[in-house]
Amino acid sequence: MDLEICEALVRARAEDRPVVLATIVATRGSVPRHAGSRMVIDAEGGLLGTIGGGCGEADVIEAAREVLASRQPRLVRVELLDAIDSWSPAVCGGTMDVFVEPVP
Repeated sequence: MDLEICEALVRARAEDRPVVLATIVATRGSVPRHAGSRMVIDAEGGLLGTIGGGCGEADVIEAAREVLASRQPRLVRVELLDAIDSWSPAVCGGTMDVFVEPVP
């Protein structure tokens, strides 16, 4: 795990601040980041790390808010499969499964 991510988790625990850890656990096709990439998200929307940015990361941040509220982990499928004729930068052509878990 990235040292910066580990330090952020330790700091959050020391400050008794709830955070979630989002980890890409599987990918298919072309994606901006690969399995093992991580991101820490706190209740105020603070971030450290990335799982690729854009709309997919926004979906994971929204899921993180739900995980913070429920304290229940979840798996989020991020699809980067817009119409092939779209010029959106979100069109990578792949999918990522991201595990979003509360950090005790």
